Amino acid sequence: MSHPLSVQMAVGTPQETKFRHTVGRSHHYHISCRGRSPETEQDELRDRRRIEPHEFDAFFDQGELRKETCLLYEIRWGGRHNIWRHTGQNTSRHVEINFIEKFTSERYFYPSTRCSIVWFLSWSPCGECSKAITEFLSGHPNVTLFIYAARLYHHTDQRNRQGLRDLISRGVTIQIMTEQEYCYCWRNFVNYPPSNEVYWPRYPNLWMRLYALELYCIHLGLPPCLKIKRRHQYPLTFFRLNLQSCHYQRIPPHILWATGFI
Repeated sequence: MSHPLSVQMAVGTPQETKFRHTVGRSHHYHISCRGRSPETEQDELRDRRRIEPHEFDAFFDQGELRKETCLLYEIRWGGRHNIWRHTGQNTSRHVEINFIEKFTSERYFYPSTRCSIVWFLSWSPCGECSKAITEFLSGHPNVTLFIYAARLYHHTDQRNRQGLRDLISRGVTIQIMTEQEYCYCWRNFVNYPPSNEVYWPRYPNLWMRLYALELYCIHLGLPPCLKIKRRHQYPLTFFRLNLQSCHYQRIPPHILWATGFI
């Protein structure tokens, strides 16, 4: 059974999230869309860099299939309140590889260092990057990694799907970004105008749920159910659900209902 959907780029205020799927361990961070929290004010922020609002929209628009990847990340060291925030983009290599090399080359970092890393990625890691991340975490057992991705990178490619499963097996939490993560990134990584500190994503809430459903399929080892096509002559990205019997058998009904197609 197939359920086609075409979505135009112009959207309105998103509705409340009905489905949120997290794969891996749970991670909690304070989210404030209405000003800085006391915790954030007290945190020591180092090596911090912000991107411009138009860059944030261009990279993290879920309806745009932009090739480049943007990484917004924060590192919390041990039990301290020290947080390092920074951004990165693809160069001649993928941004995940650049992060690992930069991180391990810092003079204050040792294999025994204990820290928690949160990535906000415009695209999920590819198969090769997933392998490099797994090797990095194996060599640094005291590092925990949480990944929030705006989109799934070439999600029909089995190498990419297996790579994400390997990360999950290694203990990495992988989740599709929702309104909460977009708001958090806007507040902490974007050079937003003083008059626009409250950010509401212009991206349809439905796209987030469709990507979350596909991530769930990847986790279960099911075939792809989401098909995405971009027509360059029109500002449209087409999303189509192609559910097979195995999807109906393995995926809980409430997750399918949350897409609005069932």
